[in-house]
Amino acid sequence: MKQAIMIGAGNIGRGFIGALLEKSGYHVTFADVAENLIAAINQHRSYTVHIQDKECAEWTVTNISGISSANQELVDAIAGDCELITTAVGLRILPIVAKPIAAGIKARKAAGSTQILNVVACENAIRGTSQLRDAVCAQLNEEELAYVKEYVGFADCAVDRIVPKASFDNPLDVAVEQYTEWDVEKAGWKGERPDIQGLGWVDNLDAYLERKLFTLNSGHAVCAYLGTLRGHKTIVESVADPAIGYLVHQAMYESGEGLIRKFDFDPDAHHAYIERIFARFQNPFLADETTRVAREPIRKLAPTDRLIKPLTTAWSYGLCVDHLIFGAAAALLFDCPEDEQSAEMIKKIKTEGVERALEEYTGLTHGHPLFGRILDVYRALGVSKG
Repeated sequence: MKQAIMIGAGNIGRGFIGALLEKSGYHVTFADVAENLIAAINQHRSYTVHIQDKECAEWTVTNISGISSANQELVDAIAGDCELITTAVGLRILPIVAKPIAAGIKARKAAGSTQILNVVACENAIRGTSQLRDAVCAQLNEEELAYVKEYVGFADCAVDRIVPKASFDNPLDVAVEQYTEWDVEKAGWKGERPDIQGLGWVDNLDAYLERKLFTLNSGHAVCAYLGTLRGHKTIVESVADPAIGYLVHQAMYESGEGLIRKFDFDPDAHHAYIERIFARFQNPFLADETTRVAREPIRKLAPTDRLIKPLTTAWSYGLCVDHLIFGAAAALLFDCPEDEQSAEMIKKIKTEGVERALEEYTGLTHGHPLFGRILDVYRALGVSKG
């Protein structure tokens, strides 16, 4: 039987990646530092994935086991007949899990194994697998690196699935939305590409990473910042506000036109993708709080992130950006003392002026045509807020 190790047995690990692997015929070994979670997996040997969306459904995951990721168990599992390692631990933890992965690879080489092993970091990060690969390879000598080059693949991917908050009698049960996307770049994979339900093989991952950034991340952020200004507590409430819903929808189409030109996307297919993403914002089970989605505004105002990059990309093609501008302007008004970046941003605006903050955070200069337009909307929104 095909063997996969899912490092990270949290909601994403169980409800998304691990569930799809088990559904595709793999025995999935969950590895985690949470001893109670691993004990529950080995006790129950099954859990239910509950799809909570406009149409609800569920299925049971049974072909599973659990091991600790904090000791030799994980190294031994990797050294065995494992074909695939996936992670869902967060970008900050990848350097930590790189150690047992490197040790497992060393053991495979020492045992003379010629079985192909592929590693895919399923993190909410740009090219997380490449970052994991670099951390693993830093612990290997020249002979071991040559072994990796021949027998170990590191494939970058883009993942997208929201896990609603829910509680069940079985602590392993997990709720997920219907929508799922798992795009894996062909170039990093070694050997034959398996047929895994929900996994799509792509040539140019950058296009799919930017598609998510320009559509889901951008639309989510615009909705959160505008919703916060109007006193809405959740994304569902915000998008149901006719003024906000219309503006967010238009902003997603504006960023989409930039993507269509940049990556030569099929317009009809991309417009359908926008509609699917916009529908997700309306899922009543996804009680996403606006303040959670809006947190860390300085990071989200960066030139390469979800508010500015879609805006400047669409503008560079001479396209309309009248609605996209609202995202950056509203982000500058996000006043949440509990959020460190928000507190820092508001302090800078009060002491140095919004022009200085806009320039520093977005990289736009005073002479850029978008600079003044963002400020105009910022001031208009500030007046309406007051």
